[in-house]
Amino acid sequence: MEKNQELLKHIYETSEMGNYTCKVLLDDLKDKDNKIKKILTEIQNNYQKYQEKASSKLKSEKPEKGMMSKMMASMGIKKEVKNDNSDASMAEMLIQGLMMGNVEIEKKIKAYDGIASDDEIDFAKEFLKFQEKNIEKLKKYL
Repeated sequence: MEKNQELLKHIYETSEMGNYTCKVLLDDLKDKDNKIKKILTEIQNNYQKYQEKASSKLKSEKPEKGMMSKMMASMGIKKEVKNDNSDASMAEMLIQGLMMGNVEIEKKIKAYDGIASDDEIDFAKEFLKFQEKNIEKLKKYL
């Protein structure tokens, strides 16, 4: 697999997992009166767009996060919602996930700089900015 395809694969996997975890969280919050649901829906929709865009750029088979990763994320979300479903707690959990994603994509951007095409690097930087903007939006709920 080409190096730039590995960068796109990472964006695809991250956006797929982000889309999935947002869906799980929204499902768990559906009967609750959380103000954060609006921004969470917005984040999920954007993750879906990044997943589709990465998918269209990938020449190889689309990777998918393993069932175990999804199951563990689902269990963690359910536990957090059960313990404290306040907007502040949900925002903190989301921010932590986004920050972990930022660290990983920043490492990938550095690792593939000069190897991946400018288009893939620009796409990765755009994805990073998307995550950074969401961290800032979520901070108002803390």
